[in-house]
Amino acid sequence: MKPLSQKQQSFLDFIQRFTLAQGQAPSYEEIMASLGFGSLGTVNWYVKTLEEEGHLSRIKGPNGKRALTLIHKEHATTTTARLPLLGLIAAGEPIEALENAGKITVPAPLVHPDNFVLRVKGDSMIDESIQDGDYIVVRKSATARSGQIVVAIINGEATLKCYVPRPDRVELHPRNPDFPIITIDPTDNFHINGVLLYSFREYLN
Repeated sequence: MKPLSQKQQSFLDFIQRFTLAQGQAPSYEEIMASLGFGSLGTVNWYVKTLEEEGHLSRIKGPNGKRALTLIHKEHATTTTARLPLLGLIAAGEPIEALENAGKITVPAPLVHPDNFVLRVKGDSMIDESIQDGDYIVVRKSATARSGQIVVAIINGEATLKCYVPRPDRVELHPRNPDFPIITIDPTDNFHINGVLLYSFREYLN
């Protein structure tokens, strides 16, 4: 893997800072304005180059320009701290989230009283670069914007899915075509428990 140039490092650092602060990746327009680029083509060149070199993942689809994910999170931050690890969250069929499982090391900007860590079980979110065994940092929240990835509680069980509210119903979408969309029935006890901020393959020591 080629080493990052200073400008490439700054590009990745901005994506991480924005994502941690806003709960979603920056748009190409926001990257262009914040980093002082003269055109969206320059942003696209950086994204394409960093994607080809294995530093950045871009999710295809209608929300692709807000779905930039750092693959090697260590490139963007080295200062660490600890958050509570509360257990397992399903990225497949809903399962019960475990509690009181200790603490885990994460990048320091993620430490907040409302944040916690879960370990992913299942492959329904692999198109978001979230795989079985990954860890996710979640901010406690009872609300979410359409398209955000949430920890949803359905009849007492927790699952990780993309939140898609419709005029007459709520849908929870997987990011793997092998898994079905979950439609929330009016009789279901449903609420949002948190919003995804960050994911990583191996926690930092």
